[in-house]
Amino acid sequence: MSAPTANKRTVTEREARQVAEAAREQDWRKPSFAKELFLGRFRLDLIHPHPLPADDDVQRGEEFLAKLRDFCETKIDSARIERDARIPDEVVTGLKELGALGMKIDTKYGGLGLTQVYYNKALALAGSASPAIGALLSAHQSIGVPQPLKIFGTQQQKDTFLPRCARTDISAFLLTEPDVGSDPARLATTAVPDGDDYVLDGVKLWTTNGVVADLLVVMARVPKSEGHRGGITAFVVEAASAGITVENRNAFMGLRGIENGVTRFHRVRVPAANRIGEEGQGLKIALTTLNTGRLSLPAMCAGAGKWCLKIAREWSAAREQWGKPVALHEAVGSKISFIAATTFALEAVLDLSSQMADENRNDIRIEAALAKLYGSEMAWKMADELVQIRGGRGFETAASLAARGERAVPAEQMLRDLRINRIFEGSTEIMHLLIAREAVDAHLSVAGDLIDPDKSLTDKAKAGANAGVFYAKWLPKLVAGPGQLPRSYADFHPPGHVDLSGHLRYVERHARKLARSTFYAMSRWQGRMETKQGFLGRIVDIGAELFAMSAACVRAELLRTQGDHGREAYQLADAFCRQSRIRVEELFTRLWSNTDDLDRKVVKGVLGGAYEWLEQGVIDPSDDGPWIADADPGPSTKENLHRPIS
Repeated sequence: MSAPTANKRTVTEREARQVAEAAREQDWRKPSFAKELFLGRFRLDLIHPHPLPADDDVQRGEEFLAKLRDFCETKIDSARIERDARIPDEVVTGLKELGALGMKIDTKYGGLGLTQVYYNKALALAGSASPAIGALLSAHQSIGVPQPLKIFGTQQQKDTFLPRCARTDISAFLLTEPDVGSDPARLATTAVPDGDDYVLDGVKLWTTNGVVADLLVVMARVPKSEGHRGGITAFVVEAASAGITVENRNAFMGLRGIENGVTRFHRVRVPAANRIGEEGQGLKIALTTLNTGRLSLPAMCAGAGKWCLKIAREWSAAREQWGKPVALHEAVGSKISFIAATTFALEAVLDLSSQMADENRNDIRIEAALAKLYGSEMAWKMADELVQIRGGRGFETAASLAARGERAVPAEQMLRDLRINRIFEGSTEIMHLLIAREAVDAHLSVAGDLIDPDKSLTDKAKAGANAGVFYAKWLPKLVAGPGQLPRSYADFHPPGHVDLSGHLRYVERHARKLARSTFYAMSRWQGRMETKQGFLGRIVDIGAELFAMSAACVRAELLRTQGDHGREAYQLADAFCRQSRIRVEELFTRLWSNTDDLDRKVVKGVLGGAYEWLEQGVIDPSDDGPWIADADPGPSTKENLHRPIS
């Protein structure tokens, strides 16, 4: 059969939105703390008392962490990975023997069966030894073959593939294409039904683990035909299949040991039995997988914060300026305080979200997305502050420091390695839009038809009536609440500790203010609300801060009741909340006082060439190649760089 002759798909903005909307989970069957927060309802009861893991889960997790720590300390040479831009095969083999490929896979399939909490602790540990190893393990288990099969796979698929993934086979997830990023409606890779098989053609970009993978999760478009509903569909594909070529191993600013490539499919036959779920369910499978899969990134971000704090503490005590350690100078001390308080909050957000994921009694799609968004942004800022604290040594490589006799501290590498997390698994800008969509879901459910231009007058009238009932009950509840009562949340002001109850009252009041601001914006802009991305981003960022403040307070109280550094935890939570409140106030101000309209005018001028004169006087060292590589289907003309690790 012949391969497709064209690889370009043109879709309208409305069609793209429809594809994205169809892929998201439509219902809320379980409560969600973050969803309620955006609606102005501070449901502290959903997260306090802090949920705890079962004793046997703790024992199993701690036993593995001890083995993993020993392996990381004795077998992993982070400097070598950075220097050679490759994880040694013997290290990967050792991780396999340790069972690290199967941390999240059930024991009945040969995995370790760790909880999300301990999986994240393991990723933070491994990622601190080498961020490239953290990326390898995360891509394999968080978005690779194990997770989608766990949720959507048939029993036969689980029996066939999960034992391999637990011990021997590395997996990768292939969605992005050279001309397709966060707009999957334009996905061009095809899977054409042919008897009991599908035939795949297309090119995938940024395939993390793709260079060394044994198994792939591939998203491809099935054409609609008789007996086939069609649509974007997920497949498990053997990486060694005929017609698959790894055409390039990509190199990046950071994560230099990552095995990320370009993979071409040319008439690759995949058994229909390897299809995950039904045709057209591919994006839903991907998004559902990411609901918990996204927690892997904030895990490594929290780990990075811990390392930044350690280096900042040790260096700032040893380095003296003007007669005293630099840590005691306020300009440096404020940075150290930020790193310490934010690390505490990131771990609080991570552990709370992960434990809720393990208990499966709450819907955590927004919490996980907020953890990814907040963790990636704040970890980058902490690493940047560490480089600043280290001064010239922060900009110098670890190898150069060692060569002239100083401690090889890879601060600049940490900054480079963390930068990708603001892009991985949904860029900050996309996460803003994704979370904003979920945050306004209740409004769209009752009033969406009012702003939909395709709806009839009858539909709009019905929506208006439903909206009237909803808002008549909802709006009055935004006027007053426990946050205005001075004795609310008194449990968080125990004797001998700083007072955290005021911070929780602040969260409650500002959750209601956030909901009022969102309602006012929807009333003002209606159908144009989705174009106000600056406003929506700030709404989400406020919600992220309020969530982090809540998690920090709840974690501090947990540690106090456990007798585990409770006094210090309360101090860190207090510091974080006070820092966060300053950011929240600024964000609320910028909701209505900003340069968004002016920025749009400037952008039109830039694109129209009005400011080209400003670009004069420099040399552009870029070559004249195409902005986007050709991804037309067809046979590969390049050497296959696939390098499975046996």
